[in-house]
Amino acid sequence: MAPDLNKASGSASKNEAPVKAPPSKKKEDKKDEDLSEEDLALKQQLELYVERVQDPEPGIQKLALESLRQEIRSSTSSMTSVPKPLKFLRAHYGALKAHYETMAESDLKKYLADILSVLALTMSAEGERESLKYRLLGSEGDIGSWGHEYVRNLAGEIAQEYTKRQAMKRTEEAPIHDLIELVQQIVAFHMKHNAEPEAVDLLMEVEDLDILSKHVDKTNFKRTCLYLTSAAKYLPGPDDLVVLKIAYEIYLKFGEYASALQIALFLDNSQYIKQVYISCDDSLQKKQFSYILARHGSAFELDDDISADDVDREVLEEIINNTKLSEGYLTLARDIEVMEPKSPEDIYKAHLLDGRASAGASVDSARQNLAATFVNAFVNAGFGQDKLMTPPTDSSSGGSGNWLFKNKEHGKTSAAASLGMILMWDVDSGLAQLDKYFHSNDNHVIAGALLGVGIVNCGIRNDCDPALALLDDFVDKEDPSVRIGAIMGLGIAYAGTQNEQICSKLSGILNDAKAPLDVIAFSAISLGLVCVSSCNEEVAQAIIFALMDRSESELQEPLIRFLPLGLGLLYLGKQERVDATAEVSKTFNEKIRKYCDMTLLSCAYAGTGNVLKVQNLLGHCAEHLEKSETHQGPAVLGIAMIAMAEELGLEMAIRSLEHLLQYGEQNIRRAVPLALGLLCISNPKVNVMDTLSRLSHDTDSEVAMAAVISLGLIGAGTNNARIAGMLRNLSSYYYKDAPLLFCVRIAQGLVHLGKGLLTLNPYHSDRFLLSPTALAGLITMLHACLDMKNIASGKYHYVLYFLVLAMQPRMLLTVDENLKPLSVPVRVGQAVDVVGQAGRPKTITGFQTHSTPVLLAAGDRAELATEKYIPLSPILEGFVILKENPDYREDL
Repeated sequence: MAPDLNKASGSASKNEAPVKAPPSKKKEDKKDEDLSEEDLALKQQLELYVERVQDPEPGIQKLALESLRQEIRSSTSSMTSVPKPLKFLRAHYGALKAHYETMAESDLKKYLADILSVLALTMSAEGERESLKYRLLGSEGDIGSWGHEYVRNLAGEIAQEYTKRQAMKRTEEAPIHDLIELVQQIVAFHMKHNAEPEAVDLLMEVEDLDILSKHVDKTNFKRTCLYLTSAAKYLPGPDDLVVLKIAYEIYLKFGEYASALQIALFLDNSQYIKQVYISCDDSLQKKQFSYILARHGSAFELDDDISADDVDREVLEEIINNTKLSEGYLTLARDIEVMEPKSPEDIYKAHLLDGRASAGASVDSARQNLAATFVNAFVNAGFGQDKLMTPPTDSSSGGSGNWLFKNKEHGKTSAAASLGMILMWDVDSGLAQLDKYFHSNDNHVIAGALLGVGIVNCGIRNDCDPALALLDDFVDKEDPSVRIGAIMGLGIAYAGTQNEQICSKLSGILNDAKAPLDVIAFSAISLGLVCVSSCNEEVAQAIIFALMDRSESELQEPLIRFLPLGLGLLYLGKQERVDATAEVSKTFNEKIRKYCDMTLLSCAYAGTGNVLKVQNLLGHCAEHLEKSETHQGPAVLGIAMIAMAEELGLEMAIRSLEHLLQYGEQNIRRAVPLALGLLCISNPKVNVMDTLSRLSHDTDSEVAMAAVISLGLIGAGTNNARIAGMLRNLSSYYYKDAPLLFCVRIAQGLVHLGKGLLTLNPYHSDRFLLSPTALAGLITMLHACLDMKNIASGKYHYVLYFLVLAMQPRMLLTVDENLKPLSVPVRVGQAVDVVGQAGRPKTITGFQTHSTPVLLAAGDRAELATEKYIPLSPILEGFVILKENPDYREDL
């Protein structure tokens, strides 16, 4: 009888679904011969069950359905290939569907719907969603018993059905509660079986992530949140914020406060930060939070709710104010034994070159001395001693005065300010040593001292506000260079603090009709830095009015670019909140309008990875324009600023920039090296290094200068031997070309930044958090480099000091419960992406074991190599507090 049944099912399937009709009897007999006895018996058994299912007697039907369920369930529990019952039942799918339609409503009908739902897994036509259809018609039983593959398939069909119903909703009622009930079951199943990413994906598809927190427990919340935070990078707004908020709530619920704090910082939400502090009772843990805030550069105010005890609050404030940074940095330097000051000659290593270069270098020119000033400042940054500005007091040469006067005019400004960088982060000693320059008769020296005060106080906050007290009086002086020194100093010292007193003071300068353009330009930048990412309307208006008041001739000046940039920094990373200001910018003079548009767009979406905005900027770069157009430079930089958010976008941006090099106009080619420098900052990737090396010999000197500076940026603080070798050869190649040689020297200084202990990378905490002040400093310096001849290698070379905002020790320093350095073994290796991987995969590879403090290169990750201590931060970077593990027992 079985073959007749097959024929029936064949004819039924033609009407029901596009399933192939069974082959002819001859072929089937041949196939049957190929089957083993066991398989043949199973096939006949299943055909018998199918026949019995169609029996009019309910008892027989029930027995047949039970047997079918049993056969299918036992085979689908682990699916590496299509299970035999599903293979043999393929021919009968149509017949079973036809019979289902004729059955009266009963439990048996629901039983059959369950079986059809599983059979549809391999048999239904593409896009029919029959598995879901019969599941919804079937019984409410446990879906997990049919196996993972079935649940996975069902989740996919639910996503398609949900999208369809949402589209129908616009025209008619399309309830989704039945789907949501099923989603609840599937999510519960996935979460139980370590498939958190699949549960999260399904909930994202049906836009109902709130369900997730009910199903998360202490065994799987870390994996779930890791997937949520990683997925957020690839989601469009505002979905990404929703996902991060849910991760934040889950972390809080399970007491993983440090991870919750990182999400709060990512969202830039002070309420969330406060909530983390209030939720946590452990004072030691709060100190760790304060270290994380200090590293991020967050101007967060502590109040009584956070810590009622004044002594505790003072300790926390001291950490947030970064007062211990200099001490920690010098501890690292002493441990690695690099305290010995280095001179520029130690960096140039001219003896390794052939004769002609060293002969050219021996000429004592003011420009060479200026380059040496910067190299000396970058290499000895933060060490408190060097061989040019702070020689030992017993030397008869008279110390720093001598070197200072080997520089001409504005060169003295950079020379005096370099003392600030050597004493960076050490406020007491720094201010004491800079004091002598305030009594100078030379305005350039005073200007340098003022800038030096800003640099010493960079990232360090103090209740006494020494920088403001010193610089405030000089902002209104007659001499423009002194004013610029004071204004830049305020911008660097108070970056990100939103200090109202400074805002009102500098806004006043912007509205001053008599103020020269360079003073106004630096005021706009300093305002942008002080109020970075604050969307401050009053400051924005002040800069907009200043831009509108500029005459035609002033709009041609190279420094005018700082006004739109100052405006852009107010909206750094704030996305659509820039829209109103962008509309106003459309009313500007056409000479500056497009430049302003590009700058605002690139700043507002910096660090977001927004693909649509990258496409928009690439569109602007594709236009072939007249020579006088300048707006494509910031558009190219904008591509790098937006795409630097995550690795995939970064690689794609590098490829896009390669194309721009081939097809772009000259003003685009000048910006491409700088964009590459920003994408791989302090991370010397070989392919980018080779591209920049090629461009450093370009026929256009502006392209070559940008490429050389970018070689310095990608190698910043890495002591990379290959880049150092390239730059040495370039110094020999360009020994007669003063501006290019100056750039080569600056790049050499950057590569050996802080003798290899510092980084310029604005990203920290495993590349999750972006420090807005660090990025603002980098962008300002890069915008200045868009016009190398007039700004960076012209008389405004001190814009290079804006890099101090991004300088951070690339260290891991472990401290004990009394915040004293504690040396423990740690494994340092290349970070491995473990998002969505099952089990407990290793998070680092190719590691070496060191004792802290240790240096972390780009892409490195550290983990403790001992169980004696428990770190209070999930990410081992910067300052990490360790507490003793109470369960630890030493092996006897």
